[in-house]
Amino acid sequence: MADSPVIAITGASTGIGAATARAAVDAGWRVVLGARSEDKLRALAGELGGDERALAVPCDVTDWGSQQAFVRAALDGHGRLDAFFANAGFGAKRGFLEESVEHWKAMIDTNVLGVALSIRAVLGHFRAQGRGHMLITSSVAGRRALPGSLYAATKFAATAMGEALRAEVADADIRVTLIEPGMVDTPFFESAPSGALEAEDVARAVVYALSQPPHVDVNEILMRPVRQAV
Repeated sequence: MADSPVIAITGASTGIGAATARAAVDAGWRVVLGARSEDKLRALAGELGGDERALAVPCDVTDWGSQQAFVRAALDGHGRLDAFFANAGFGAKRGFLEESVEHWKAMIDTNVLGVALSIRAVLGHFRAQGRGHMLITSSVAGRRALPGSLYAATKFAATAMGEALRAEVADADIRVTLIEPGMVDTPFFESAPSGALEAEDVARAVVYALSQPPHVDVNEILMRPVRQAV
């Protein structure tokens, strides 16, 4: 068990993050679960086998100190850190007259600054050990602008950060993967969408990228439900 690889996951309490944690443990990984909802994290960690396999670490991705503590907890608790999945994020109604300005700011802080802080928190460790794998949840909305969507702008930023990071670490054995799902049936939506991907579908894509040989860098996985045309 001590030799098993370790992945840290933000936004791990529900949705894609929780599904990825389950899939990663099934694939032989140990996980470090980060989110603001400590009760949900601890319940998931217990489900996955407790501290030996899954550590629950409260983390606010918009806070630099919290991100640093999250990485330290992974290294202290599991003794290594091989991959980091910057997955935390949330959306907003489309329309530049919709939502509050406060909601917009919180979304930008989480979806954009949060990803940047995750990269900054773990990159020094990856550099020091000479390897690592950074995965970032972007979206189909990070490849095409949607009418009135500030959320799409945040995901364009996430996509750009992934590509910028890949260019920065081209001199090292550090892999960078953008995960870009279309509509997914997660708590992102107030009511369950019809014909959407399941969180488990995205989790399998993450594990696929993780499972490739060290010399293979899966740059991006763009996935949609079969009837989602755009």
